[in-house]
Amino acid sequence: MSESKTILITGGAGFMGSNLVRYLFDKYPNYKIMVLDILTYCGELDNFPERILNSDRFSFWYGDVKNASLVNSLVSQSDVVCHLAAETHVTRSIFDNLIFFETDVLGTQAVANAVLKNSKNIERFIHVSTSEVYGTAQTPVIKEDEHPLLPSSPYASAKAGADRLVYSYWVTYQIPAIIVRPFNNYGPHQHLEKVIPRFITSCFLDEPLTIHGDGSARRDWLYVEDFCEAMDLLIHCDLAKVVGQVINLGTGRDLSIKEIAEMVVEKMQKPKSLITYTDDRPGQVFRHTASIEKARDLIGWQPKIKFEDGLNKTIEWYRTHSEWWKKRLWMRRVPIVTKDGKTIIH
Repeated sequence: MSESKTILITGGAGFMGSNLVRYLFDKYPNYKIMVLDILTYCGELDNFPERILNSDRFSFWYGDVKNASLVNSLVSQSDVVCHLAAETHVTRSIFDNLIFFETDVLGTQAVANAVLKNSKNIERFIHVSTSEVYGTAQTPVIKEDEHPLLPSSPYASAKAGADRLVYSYWVTYQIPAIIVRPFNNYGPHQHLEKVIPRFITSCFLDEPLTIHGDGSARRDWLYVEDFCEAMDLLIHCDLAKVVGQVINLGTGRDLSIKEIAEMVVEKMQKPKSLITYTDDRPGQVFRHTASIEKARDLIGWQPKIKFEDGLNKTIEWYRTHSEWWKKRLWMRRVPIVTKDGKTIIH
C-alpha cells in the first residue's frame, strides 16, 4: 500500500490539469487531491466524473491563483504542488493579453511565495511551463540548457516570465522546484480553440478545417496521458535528481499543421476539400521539436503513444462525448486585429 500524499493541482479543472487529476486519483487510492481553479471558459467541473467529485479524497476550491491568502492556505495543507493554472491560447493572448500576464506571472508568484512560506512541508513544486517559451526552433531539436528563450507571442512571453520566476526562486531560496516544458499536448477534454479538437469537431459538423498560413508550421505533439506519466514520475522520483532542473516533455517528432489536417480528414473519412486556408497568425512559431534526452536520463521517461494512435483515441473520445463539446462550439474562434488594422477570425 502506497503512502498517503496530498497533491494540490492549480488549474486542475482545465485540459491537462483534469487529465492529471483523473490519472493520479485512479492510480493512487490513498492520495488526496485538491484542485484550485477559477473556472474560466476552458476550466469546468464537467471535466471530472461524479466518482471523483463525490469522493472524500477530492476537494475543489473555486478561486483565483492570484489570491495569495487562499493559495497559501491550500499549499500549507499539501505535500506536492503541481502548478498548471495559466491562460494558454496564443491567439487569445493577441486578442486580450493583460489577463495572460496577470494569471501566468502574478499567479505563479503567489504560488512560489506560498511554497517558500511552507517549505517545511512541501516535498516538491512542479511548475508546468511550455515549449512556446523557446519560440521557433533554432536547432534541429530543442535542448533545455542550450536553446535561447525567444517567445514570439504575449502568451509565450508571459509563460517565459513565470518559468524564469520559478527558477529564480530555486536559485535564491532553494525551494524544491522543478520546471517542465511540455510540447503541444492533445487528447480528451481539450478545448475547441486548440487545433486538433477544432479539426475533429469541424469534421463532425462537415465544416471547413481552417489552417493559418500555408500549414507548414511544425509541432511536436504529445498525447496527454504521456504527460501525466511524466508528472507521476516527477512526483515520485529522487528529488535530488530533478530539483532546479528544466525538463522538456515531447516526442522528438514534428508534424505540420497541414499533415495533421490531412490525417484527421482521412481518419474521419471526409473529403480533403474541407481543408481551407486563411491568413497566418501573428506570433506564429514555425517549428518546435523536442530533445527528450534529459527526461529519459533523469527520470527514465519517454512517450509511449505514437501520434497516429493518440489521434485515433482523441477522435473516438470526441465522437462519444458530443454533449461535452457541442456546448463549447461558440468558443472555437477568436477575432484578432493584425498590425495593418485588418480583423481576422482565427
